[in-house]
Amino acid sequence: MGCFSKFLSPPILFIFLSLLLAPTRTHLQSSEEGYISVVVSDRGLDFVKSVLISQAISSIIPLKLTDIEKSKKIPVVGTVQMVLSNITIYSVNISTSYAKIGDTGVVLVASGATAKLSMNWKYSYGTWLLPIAVSDSGSASVLVEGMEVGVTIALEDQGGMIKLCLLDCGSSVKDISIKLDGGASWLYQVVVEAFGGQIRSAIADAISKKTREEITKLDSLLQSLPKEIPVNNVAALNVTFVSSPVLRNSSVELEINGLFSASSDTKVPNYDHKGLQASTYCNTPAKMVEIAIHENVLNSAVLVYFNANYMHWLVDKVPDQLLLNTTGWRYIVPKLYKLYPNDEMNLNLSVSYPPVIKILKHDIDVIVYLDVVINVLDSNEVVPVACISLVISTSLTPKILANNLIGSIRLINFSASLKWSNIGNLHMQLVQSIMSTLLKTVFMPYVNLRLLRGFPLPIVHGFSLQNAEIFCIDSRVVICSDVAFKEHIEFYQKPTYYS
Repeated sequence: MGCFSKFLSPPILFIFLSLLLAPTRTHLQSSEEGYISVVVSDRGLDFVKSVLISQAISSIIPLKLTDIEKSKKIPVVGTVQMVLSNITIYSVNISTSYAKIGDTGVVLVASGATAKLSMNWKYSYGTWLLPIAVSDSGSASVLVEGMEVGVTIALEDQGGMIKLCLLDCGSSVKDISIKLDGGASWLYQVVVEAFGGQIRSAIADAISKKTREEITKLDSLLQSLPKEIPVNNVAALNVTFVSSPVLRNSSVELEINGLFSASSDTKVPNYDHKGLQASTYCNTPAKMVEIAIHENVLNSAVLVYFNANYMHWLVDKVPDQLLLNTTGWRYIVPKLYKLYPNDEMNLNLSVSYPPVIKILKHDIDVIVYLDVVINVLDSNEVVPVACISLVISTSLTPKILANNLIGSIRLINFSASLKWSNIGNLHMQLVQSIMSTLLKTVFMPYVNLRLLRGFPLPIVHGFSLQNAEIFCIDSRVVICSDVAFKEHIEFYQKPTYYS
């Protein structure tokens, strides 16, 4: 039997692509752990179903059915050859629909559906009364009522990708009514009696064939998706699934690896991880999706950028430019001014150890290890004169901007120590006051500007987070959000991701 194929594709694509940030929970048995999890709630499934139906109707119409030929012996008239051609479904209306999680897969059902068809008819017959064949032709319209269509899809992990398996697909039609334009008086009843069942079968067969074609196409698309998403030329996000989706009574749960690696390297850090707890954190009424990002995801990103030597920069302009002249240091480090009177300076800031990110309840702690090398510009020569090591304690507040995870950071405290010096011992209490000024006016604003670029959530083009809430708990960032859909998206083109 048949069902409306494209009633399926948008939701599945939504579940697997727009929510590629998704590992599931501890109950999954896998040799590999996921660090990002997603739960699609029953509200999310209902949203998917709504998108599905609107897209299905727009994409399946018009649907042309195969021609139907039949001969029938009619009293007085004789044997009549009849042909129905150009049979086209041009309108579909769904009155009731639902999506639910079954024991073996996702079940999608549309019931109480009506469809309108147009077609051409033609008949011919010959009798002993007339030396020539009698024929006539015209058009007709068909109203299909009480139509129900449904499909069950199993979701399986196949080498880190999701495979769609069609388990069941069926449809039924309760009533049809046919209106003929023109024709002999006996034709209407003959068409209803002779062709009613065949029209029903033709509708079912055509939709069934279309269903299987589109599911195969969608499965091929899923299999062709990359196993990592490049963020830029430095880092890539591992989006391989580590287990099959878990189907619950009111949700679909997925799990992916979720760690960052260098773009040219498939290796990821070896973190100790006990898995994500099987808990729902979003407040009621539930949002459509819940995304949990483990702190190891953020730490893996930090490590990649650290190893790529991206965590250093040269500071030659500050709000108080006197701080970058030895004159401004004459009473803090007298020897510096004595050796290099009135010389310009710059500061070489370099993260000496990968920052450590710890997600606590309501907050994210970030420890940054920063070396500040003081350079003097003496006769166009850059002379390093001292290095001060800082251990900076900060607090990071995560936020959602469009489809990006961004944040802002604030200074909690720091400690400073002298790492080496060519200008003698430094009075660290006085130096620390200068470092405090530099951190507040240079370092923190610079980092916050970088954080505004955000962490791109790998959501397929056409979908966006809406009314998102974000909070921190149990070593992870949790995002609870509804999802909006932009119309007129071609689901079967190669997907792109927001960055």
